[in-house]
Amino acid sequence: MKLRSIALTGLFTCLLAPAASAFDIGGLIKAGEQALQAATLSDTDVKSLANQACVQSDSESKIAPAKNKYSKRMDAIAKKLGTDINGQPVNYKVYLTNDVNAWAMANGCIRVYSGLMDLMTDDEVIGVVGHEMGHVALGHSKKAMQTAYAVAAARTAAGSSGNATVAQLNGSDLGEFTEGLINAQFSQSQESDADNFSFDVLTQKKLNREALASAFQKLEKLGGGEHSMLSSHPASADRAKNIQNRIASGK
Repeated sequence: MKLRSIALTGLFTCLLAPAASAFDIGGLIKAGEQALQAATLSDTDVKSLANQACVQSDSESKIAPAKNKYSKRMDAIAKKLGTDINGQPVNYKVYLTNDVNAWAMANGCIRVYSGLMDLMTDDEVIGVVGHEMGHVALGHSKKAMQTAYAVAAARTAAGSSGNATVAQLNGSDLGEFTEGLINAQFSQSQESDADNFSFDVLTQKKLNREALASAFQKLEKLGGGEHSMLSSHPASADRAKNIQNRIASGK
């Protein structure tokens, strides 16, 4: 409801502007509709938008070929993590880049950067990817997508284009939308919940839970960054401590 109020307020403020305004009324109405739609994206819309974002990201990245050492490592990791997120089939790929990152989208698109794999053991990568999968499973990624889509609608208003529709973005809007999803910042509670999701998955699959804590310890040494993985709150050291406490308590 808050997003709905903001969208309507912004729309009506612009509609009351003088006729000489640079904004196109039709474009503004369309953008207002988009902002309202962003707050109520269906699961189908979310997956459709995630498909577009994933394709966009893949097209701008160097993907490790099947016989590459990183792909072989990723295949072994995927076998341990499984092939779905709450019933949504997943596909894993590795981006060849020095960046330290990993992310997952609601359509099952999971991307791990070779820079992260260079920094971590396979067990640590499993813990990190489990965390990213948690954001999808717990609905955090959908909320991030609603925010990113609302921003795209706002840009449409600024440009008076009014061309984008739910589940269809083009050009620079799609590029910035994709970047917004990949670098999404999550709340403290969302990060903690995703950490615990990963821990529970590791427990269920009888995988190395200590590696999740050591992964956070390595991230702590790297410092800040754009992605929530590096600009995390709570701090990575606190997140590692939470995992260690859960291991010690047996819960």
